[in-house]
Amino acid sequence: RARAAVPVCAGRGGRVVPFPGRGNWESRLLKGGFVFPASRRLFPFAAARCPRLLFLTSLLALSAPVLTLEIHNLNILQGPTHAIRNIHLKDLKADQGKASLRHSRASDPELPEAHVWPKDCSEITWNRISGVFVIQPTGLHQIVVYCDLNSTSEGWTVLQRNRRDTQITWAESWSTYKYGFGNVQDDYWLGTEYIYWIAKQKVYQVRFVIHDSSGTMKYADYNLFGMEDESNGYRLRLGSYTGTAGDAMTSNNPTSVHDNMKFSTKDMDQDIYSGNCASSYDGGWWYSACYSVRLNVKGSITWGSFCSGNCQASAILIKPASYC
Repeated sequence: RARAAVPVCAGRGGRVVPFPGRGNWESRLLKGGFVFPASRRLFPFAAARCPRLLFLTSLLALSAPVLTLEIHNLNILQGPTHAIRNIHLKDLKADQGKASLRHSRASDPELPEAHVWPKDCSEITWNRISGVFVIQPTGLHQIVVYCDLNSTSEGWTVLQRNRRDTQITWAESWSTYKYGFGNVQDDYWLGTEYIYWIAKQKVYQVRFVIHDSSGTMKYADYNLFGMEDESNGYRLRLGSYTGTAGDAMTSNNPTSVHDNMKFSTKDMDQDIYSGNCASSYDGGWWYSACYSVRLNVKGSITWGSFCSGNCQASAILIKPASYC
């Protein structure tokens, strides 16, 4: 039976020696003392001594597919690449001035293709440690989010986090709210546009987590969470309430309800008040005229009567509805 041809290299003295394949990395002593090293780290030295081997390795390097991750909010949310839990960062480099990463799949074959990125944090089933992850909602590029994976149920995608002593300001423009701001590992707003793209994929439920002035944590769950697109003002749609914090989002008071309201910022007034709630109260939100809940603010976090202006912290999280 004929043997397949293997690459060859001429050692000292003209002796032709087969190039060791993947299954044979043992050192081979050539006539005149030339050694193919067992260590891959010395492989470039061997290639330099063998032009044909150098040519073959160059071809392999050129043919290795390179995956470019267009993580558009990486810089906006100050995402440190070393903290992203679902990419391997050996040989990973960020393009200067761009929110994109390039990675050779040859150096890390476990790096997922674009079509297998999780659509939200609920699809991260191989890891139960909360942290920063890359997701790719249907129809959108990759983005980084913080995933709360500590619970035994499906992972939560974190849309917002804030603390009373936050270092960021929430009195931002429409465009800033649209694409997000803050620090994905700390206090941040994911971005109304990205929230819209995530929420349109499936039927979602939402949890508002509130810590009062003493640090007591309570929550408000709504069994439906949706948002209309930008042309419709990112109007908020909520379902039925359950929880411990009290229903402060869907109250019957037309001056303080937030459900079914459009999103407003200091430069995009879409509330039903004669003035500008977002400008007056220093933060973008789904205002009516004006609020019973104010989570996007520096220093005066409010959730109804549970904590009015003195809440310590807040978070907004979504995951696919359990009843669907």
